[in-house]
Amino acid sequence: MQLTSADKETLRQALCALERFMLETILNARKQHTNEELSAISEKTAADVIYAIDAIADQAIHTWFEANWPAEWPVQIVMEGLDDASTLCFPADTAIEDTTLKCIIDPIDGTRGIMYDKRSAWILAGIAPQRGAANTLADIQVAAMTEIPTTRQWRADQLSASRGNGMQATAFDIRNDFKQAPVELEPSSASDVQHAFGTICRFFPAGSTLLSQIEEQLWETLYGDLCDGTPLVFNDQYISTGGQFYEMLSGHDRFIADIRPIVFRVLDIEENLSAHPYDVCCALLLEEAGCIIEHPDGSPLNCPLDTTSAVNWVAYANKELAGHIRPALRKVLGRLVP
Repeated sequence: MQLTSADKETLRQALCALERFMLETILNARKQHTNEELSAISEKTAADVIYAIDAIADQAIHTWFEANWPAEWPVQIVMEGLDDASTLCFPADTAIEDTTLKCIIDPIDGTRGIMYDKRSAWILAGIAPQRGAANTLADIQVAAMTEIPTTRQWRADQLSASRGNGMQATAFDIRNDFKQAPVELEPSSASDVQHAFGTICRFFPAGSTLLSQIEEQLWETLYGDLCDGTPLVFNDQYISTGGQFYEMLSGHDRFIADIRPIVFRVLDIEENLSAHPYDVCCALLLEEAGCIIEHPDGSPLNCPLDTTSAVNWVAYANKELAGHIRPALRKVLGRLVP
């Protein structure tokens, strides 16, 4: 299926409307339940642990699609909390072979941060023409991500894009009937990471020693002669891929790498919690904003649109930074990760 520019704009607006509905539903639930109630385990799947707050978001997805999805675009839903063997299509009772689109969703990316009111979580979604099992991340033509703010925030940002048409950003004032205003976001144009934020993700104990060694040797390779006892590069362990994307898009971070699956393989650790395709389904936003997102070896980032594949990814704020850091990263990985 070939999507026209008008089709992509319609679908972009639909994803934005879906995520706004989900945001309002989640914020209303937060007013009615305690943190303990929202953090109760609902179920465990092959991809992740599903908490009560996730179940609320899942139900909002069903409600919105049943009431609002255009019948002329039958769609298959792929999302966290839904096993790959499960089939969820809209309009209801549509056979998967009759769908023309595939929508991959992470209902709440960063559940652990938001349910303890530590840091914003994000709703992530991307749409691709349906190609069945052959679908990959490169097929995504439309993407949107919406912030789920902590209770201390008055603003929730929403970013969206369609391929070839750039990124758009807006902010909701959640104190004032979700009044919208445009937001100016711009990735860093810097050519290095000195005195700025660059991170190799290591959220959990598994593999953290090797991940730390990789990060330390990366900066030593690039800036060793400049170190004078003062930290030259800072890291930020934001436990949300969407949140990390936002930090890159807003100019806060210049380099982020999530290479946990590589490290788990090298250490012969049973697959632990890693990024999955639904976590990176908004990579299109970085591409449209001029960032570089790719596999750690420098090849294009790609993965099946499923719920279980482990994904390694690296993001640079701009092409110059990619050219600066990529050779050193490959050198360090070649030395420490055979």
